[in-house]
Amino acid sequence: MKKNSAFIMLMITLTLTAIWAGGKGDGADSGAAPLVVAMELQFPPFEMAEADGTPSGISVDTAYALGEFLGRPVKIENTAWTGLIPSIQSGKADIIISSMTITEEREKVVDFSIPYAASGLTLLINGDSPVKGYRDLNSPSVTLAVKSGTTGAIWAQENAPKANIQIFDEVAACALEVSQGKADAFIYDGLTTFELQKKFPDTTRVNLENLPGTLGGWGMAMKEGNTELKTRVDAFIRQYRQDGGFEKLEKKYLSEMKQVFDEAGLPSFFEVE
Repeated sequence: MKKNSAFIMLMITLTLTAIWAGGKGDGADSGAAPLVVAMELQFPPFEMAEADGTPSGISVDTAYALGEFLGRPVKIENTAWTGLIPSIQSGKADIIISSMTITEEREKVVDFSIPYAASGLTLLINGDSPVKGYRDLNSPSVTLAVKSGTTGAIWAQENAPKANIQIFDEVAACALEVSQGKADAFIYDGLTTFELQKKFPDTTRVNLENLPGTLGGWGMAMKEGNTELKTRVDAFIRQYRQDGGFEKLEKKYLSEMKQVFDEAGLPSFFEVE
């Protein structure tokens, strides 16, 4: 009897230990190598940081869901936008999940997943500027603020070569230029321009019409040739969409924006064909 009791107690102890060890991983194998995810935490509500520096937002939630799907713990690396692609080329990160548009130029140096979201470029415009929309941008009298390395910067250089294009490293700097009247417009995605206009309601306005040819899919980027990871990431995106994961994120973070987009006749971020 004592022998049986000792055996039972041993089994209970081992079981509790296993539960404690596995519970922290939220479905990930604590013994597996961490999935290092690079993102720039400057694009709320997709990529942002709490007051204590803790990463949060849509992309962060998605990264942890991906880690659970892969059975790997997740480590978020806050990385400057221009350093994102170099971070996976050098092996410092495994994947980029940072609202990155899939472009032919980027596909030359990284492998993208299937699209999981989509967005176009819009305009934050100074309240006193004569600029009304994209047709007014290609003029020597127009100054444009763009963020370095973004599709907005590329679009400006290709479609408004006559304009005075000012390149900045931070979204905040671009918005401030427009707010102060130093730039006529800032080219960026609709969510950001909408939120920035609310920060500068007296000095700016927003045009949510997508700039021609800019509605594109966002993908998760990986090092070229990592076909095993790409295959599993693609499978995750399909499964996550099927299970309503993106829909839940939209309700959690983007309910107000979805209503605005619906009223403007614009597709929401997760309406991907």
